[in-house]
Amino acid sequence: MVKRTVAIFTGNRAEYGLQFPILKAVDAHPYLEYKLLVSGAHLDSNFGRTLSEIREDGFHIDAEIKIEMDAESLYATAQAIGSGILSISKVLAKLKPDIMVVYADRFEGLAAVIASSQMNIVTAHIEGGDLTEGGALDDSVRHAMTKLAHIHFTTNQQATNRILAMGEEDWRVHTVGFPAIDLIQDGCFANSDEIVQRLGLNLENPIVLFTQHSVTTEFDRAAEQIQPSLAAFERLAAEGVQVILTYPNNDAGGRAIIQCLEVFASRNLMNIQLHRSLGRYLYHGVLALALDNRRRVVCVGNSSSGIKETPVFGCPTVNIGSRQDGRLRGTNVIDVDYNVNAIADVVRRCIYDETLRQICRSTDNPYYLGDAGKKIAKVLAEVEINQKLIRKRMTLLGEVQDGWFR
Repeated sequence: MVKRTVAIFTGNRAEYGLQFPILKAVDAHPYLEYKLLVSGAHLDSNFGRTLSEIREDGFHIDAEIKIEMDAESLYATAQAIGSGILSISKVLAKLKPDIMVVYADRFEGLAAVIASSQMNIVTAHIEGGDLTEGGALDDSVRHAMTKLAHIHFTTNQQATNRILAMGEEDWRVHTVGFPAIDLIQDGCFANSDEIVQRLGLNLENPIVLFTQHSVTTEFDRAAEQIQPSLAAFERLAAEGVQVILTYPNNDAGGRAIIQCLEVFASRNLMNIQLHRSLGRYLYHGVLALALDNRRRVVCVGNSSSGIKETPVFGCPTVNIGSRQDGRLRGTNVIDVDYNVNAIADVVRRCIYDETLRQICRSTDNPYYLGDAGKKIAKVLAEVEINQKLIRKRMTLLGEVQDGWFR
């Protein structure tokens, strides 16, 4: 078997954390070698500049692809996609990978998929078929990436069914589960002593881990929408709840959220701390405290991590606003609107209501199938690269039967 080169594209810290098991599995596979393409927020100091985290994990970076993005408008997002296509295509022309791997639903990923698919490079898309109907542009971007990609790796059976309903051939679609859970199951996260040392937390007191992103179709309201959360945290912190705030991603509206966070943090309120990025290892470590029934940890905000990663730990999640509407979730997720009293009250319930905490601890995990990284690497190594793979075929005939198109 000839060794294949797999280009793996990452555009922000959260995405990289999800790709870590894939990188690890590809690196370990005897017939695969990776080329890591790093772009987007990884290179932006305003959003944490996470190159050091990647290198500390032992991965080599083969290309740093700068995409200009001021996170202030959707015009800037459109411009970033265009410049991303130009920059990424230049790197791909130089590296000449056999396969390109792109994750999820980000605008940087859309640029990468357009570049690779139009260059006849086999393109694998991870996490297609999911739903987020709450006003972000994620669904449109994700489904567009699905139709451009040649191989699909989904996190759940519902997502697989949706991709098949888009007319994709069934042999292209692989239901592998959520890759990030591989690391969690392996215990690759900070222990309680490390968390105390690095974050200065008192584990006897409740902990809130907070990330709130902008809703893309309402990016001009991003600052307004985060204010109720911050006001609720001020109340909770005065009651002894420790609050860890983290930066949003670099979507339109992201800088407005950052400015609000910085102003709030500058007040130096007791029990409140702000971080640009905790990093996957520390972030999962805080969530993992919920595995101990004595520890009271709550994930708050509107990040997909609160939906997909918290069930493993039995950690309660307070999901704020519409951004994650439609997303498959466990019973540990409670939805709430942008309301100070509602946010504070639901967080208190997650901390003190033992019945609710037990429901969260016993939640099902709709994204866990196991060994997602290894399953993905196996397909990348063994799939036959030929014209059948490159030439996409629509399975829906468009025939009318009983008034419906088939």
